[in-house]
Amino acid sequence: MDRRKFIYSVTAGVAGTTTVIALTETNFSSDTREAKENRSVAYQVKGFTCITCAVGLETMLRQQTGVTRVTASYPEERVTIGFDQNLTSEEDLRKFIAICGFSVI
Repeated sequence: MDRRKFIYSVTAGVAGTTTVIALTETNFSSDTREAKENRSVAYQVKGFTCITCAVGLETMLRQQTGVTRVTASYPEERVTIGFDQNLTSEEDLRKFIAICGFSVI
């Protein structure tokens, strides 16, 4: 993972840039319906090199359509995501995590 590129993505994502990039690259839905959590997943994630990685991934995942909650832990190399399966899928979430430069185990 290129740490500088990731940190830039996180800071640019706050302004909405990352969301647009991710939607373009992974066919995320632009559905504006309100997300209602009806599914959650927990993944082991490889590639966290510091707390900033976990917080950055958490921040970017929260911006994705259908995601209702996210908790990422650097020491545990883990991310837990609550989402509306009518608006996004596990596959989309895994792809997005990969785009961010991490590996889901």
